[in-house]
Amino acid sequence: MTTENGGEHERLAPVIPLFGGPAPTAPLEASPEPAWNATWADDPESADDDYDRFGNDTSHLRVPDAAAAAADARENAEKSLLKKLRARSLSVREARGVLRDHELDDEAIDEVVASFERLGYLDDARLAEQLVHSGSDRKGQGRKAIAQTLAKRGVSREVADAALEELPDDDFERALEFARGKASAMRGLERDVAVRRLAGQLARRGYGGPVAMNATRQALDELSRPVGRVRFE
Repeated sequence: MTTENGGEHERLAPVIPLFGGPAPTAPLEASPEPAWNATWADDPESADDDYDRFGNDTSHLRVPDAAAAAADARENAEKSLLKKLRARSLSVREARGVLRDHELDDEAIDEVVASFERLGYLDDARLAEQLVHSGSDRKGQGRKAIAQTLAKRGVSREVADAALEELPDDDFERALEFARGKASAMRGLERDVAVRRLAGQLARRGYGGPVAMNATRQALDELSRPVGRVRFE
């Protein structure tokens, strides 16, 4: 080694690799550490379902599969019920049957029915009034037939009785009006045959035995009376 002082030079000893490798000619730059976190966050298969790509907890936003399926089933059931209600009025019992067809549990059915009642979509009292007037005025039915229709549609006995109380107690007059309209078609039949047929038609419309028989006989008697001018002497 020599020094540089007044003409003398100082030399540094060469660097000798410890393991015999070639001596480096230039310092190596440190390579950046791979950003594995970014890759992990972008990988949907490796990411935690409870966190988004930015590390925010989203567990409160996830809906369990069972709850989502139940919500979908309820929505479909409500849509189906509304569609049927647009076609005709339904009783509460009939509405429950529609909802049950969509496999809703009892709690969900109760909630939907209560909601539809609050909105006025379901009203057994109003339905009973409609059925009473339709049976009486349009179909010429008696009280018994109308009561059977109400029961078949699922209207409770209490609601049905309240609606039937509004019906005038004129079964005989309505039965006689119906019998008069049908009697002319039985002209020419034997009396017993005409009575059986006409009374049977009245009975099928809900008129009781005595009412049906009395109306039948009166209508046939009126049909058999001679029509002409009354002669005074």
